Amino acid sequence: MTDPGGPLIDAGVHVFFASDNDLRTYLREPFKSRGYPHVDVAWFAPPGPRYVEGSANPDRSHPGSDPEAVGRVILEDRGFDYAILHPMTAASILPDWHLGSAILAATNQMLVERWLDSGTYAERFRGTIRVNPRDIDSAVREIERWKDHPRVVQIGLPMQTEVPYGRPQFKPLWRAASDAGLPVAVHIEMGVGITHPPTPSGITRTFSHLAAYQPMTFVWHLLNMIAEGVFHEFRDLKVVWTDGAADVLTPFIWRMDTFGRPHLEQTPWSPNIPSSYLPDHTYFVHGLLDGPGDADFADEWLRMTGKEDMLLFGSSYPSWQTVTREDLPAAWTPQQRAKVLGGNAAELYGIRATAPATT
Repeated sequence: MTDPGGPLIDAGVHVFFASDNDLRTYLREPFKSRGYPHVDVAWFAPPGPRYVEGSANPDRSHPGSDPEAVGRVILEDRGFDYAILHPMTAASILPDWHLGSAILAATNQMLVERWLDSGTYAERFRGTIRVNPRDIDSAVREIERWKDHPRVVQIGLPMQTEVPYGRPQFKPLWRAASDAGLPVAVHIEMGVGITHPPTPSGITRTFSHLAAYQPMTFVWHLLNMIAEGVFHEFRDLKVVWTDGAADVLTPFIWRMDTFGRPHLEQTPWSPNIPSSYLPDHTYFVHGLLDGPGDADFADEWLRMTGKEDMLLFGSSYPSWQTVTREDLPAAWTPQQRAKVLGGNAAELYGIRATAPATT
């Protein structure tokens, strides 16, 4: 299928340090000498190689750590105009929040220096700065530090938290994000630290169960933010759920509307129908396992709850679950395909050019 005109944007490219030793070059003492879990110590091993074939680097550095190699794959071979980069780390779930914040600050420094400010593809990369929700003061400082960088377009948070994101302790974070005009991207954190479960009901027993239950955690956060009035208070806040889950939005928000409608007077901090808080606040990156696949009704499914205006294409490269344009449902209309492959992301991230600027 020929894709419609407009910028093509991959909104989910994962980037890494080359190695643990590489990360330590960005840390100062006492953190440089500390121990921490490797980023690839995950909850469950995938049912095959962890990274997609062809993503290995000749120097044996971590897949996704070479800006030139990633740029060639996403922007040249796959034909995208822009890539939204999301640094992957285990820092946000470490027991020592001081260490976690130090690693995240180092990660942001690396992202800007190596990917956004230098290299062949810097003009076509856009970056996510990582902040620690367990250290709100540090998170706000990182937002202030990077908010004016022209190619920083969002703030990154982990899915695993001690409490849902609607709780009041996160208000300074939402205020800082709103004031900076930056969306907040929530992604499952890699590695293992303190036992924040990857699903609302705890740790699952198999990878297949994790894949089935994990999307509910994103919606659990979202529904809590609606119920607690986050989007009513912070009218400019935008949140991107970057690891799938759009396919479970419709039934859950229907239930929230149905059972919440008779009791709106009891929640003056969130007085509107729950689904009314979705437009212009909520976005999802399309996951490989999301939705009905190539079913004939895939276009109808995408229209439900306005998902066609919320969904962004993201490859998850170099993950083993990497997505290509060919994986998108054939039943989507050309207009839906154009929105998902770049239109929605261009509007969200303020990317106005139909093609990258040349110098």
